[in-house]
Amino acid sequence: MTAARGAPDSGSTLLVGTEKGLFRLRPDHGSDAWCIDGPHLAGYRILHTVVTPGQPRELLAAADHPVWGSHIYRSNDGGEHWVSLDATPQHPPGRRAQALKSIWHLAWSPDNRTLYAGVDPAGLFASDDRGESWRDVTALNEHATRDAWEPSRGLFAVHSICIDRQDPSHLVVAVSAGGVYRSEDAGATWSPANDDVRAENLPGRFPVAGHNVHRVVMHPLDGRRLYRQCYNGTYRSDDGGRSWLEITGDLPSDFGYAIACDPFDPDTVFQIPESSSHLRTTVDGRLRVFRSTDAGRSWSSVSSGLPQRHAYVTVLRDAMDANSERSGQLAFGTSSGHVFTTRDHGDRWELAAEFLPRVASVRFVPAAD
Repeated sequence: MTAARGAPDSGSTLLVGTEKGLFRLRPDHGSDAWCIDGPHLAGYRILHTVVTPGQPRELLAAADHPVWGSHIYRSNDGGEHWVSLDATPQHPPGRRAQALKSIWHLAWSPDNRTLYAGVDPAGLFASDDRGESWRDVTALNEHATRDAWEPSRGLFAVHSICIDRQDPSHLVVAVSAGGVYRSEDAGATWSPANDDVRAENLPGRFPVAGHNVHRVVMHPLDGRRLYRQCYNGTYRSDDGGRSWLEITGDLPSDFGYAIACDPFDPDTVFQIPESSSHLRTTVDGRLRVFRSTDAGRSWSSVSSGLPQRHAYVTVLRDAMDANSERSGQLAFGTSSGHVFTTRDHGDRWELAAEFLPRVASVRFVPAAD
């Protein structure tokens, strides 16, 4: 176990999913350091972790192994021990070239009754028995626009699942590459949600579907407010995804993966720009976080404490998170295995871990009572 600085005073644990397993960063009480342990699920790529609402010691991890395949693991003790679930979300035999390549995202409904999973090949699945069995969300998986979907670099998956806490029948998901889709009836029907979103890599600049979406986040206090980072630009929606406004504005690039909103303020959003779809590393070799406090109308760099020379790293789509238990605290991890945290909305960043395997996901876990 090692220690690094920058731990919270809230007692939250930081789960860091990497290409070679899961690490836990926990507060070292009596100091401002993080204690680091792991790897748990050693050898597995941890693409996503999720906390069961109201049960901070129950965790799920989407794990992928080059030999053993993809599985969902559950921990009932805060991540100390893990057990693989018997069932996996996968396409029916013969429907796709491969029933399941990897599991990219997990999301609980606010009442804990339904667990959703987004997978590669692109598909959305739901479980009503805590992951013991899975059903196909056919209305999305067989959508009339599916012919416009295609593999993107590195995946062909449903990777962002947003559920409105005030109206759980309102769902928004993202497909790479396919676009954003929204449902107002708990997944019975779906509509493309890509109005006014550029897709410069496609024959039509503003297609109905086919967009390469890198990340979509919904504000927990207002399901109408969404942010999305795409292959071409950063966008905001104020009406639950029906329409979008490009807010790339002052950002140094329209390309990137990671975007996160402040859980306490719908107008505050953080983004990490990357240079281009060709290079896919930080712009000018400077690791910078940009913050907007006016819903993307303007942006400013909040990067004190981050390396500003020859830092050619990538921050992946699920590798940045904001702590819902403590205002102003965020964390992100890089392709070089470095994890940075802030406790003041990005005004100052501190190194929490270094030289871990490539970071794929980051998640704050509330302190257990």
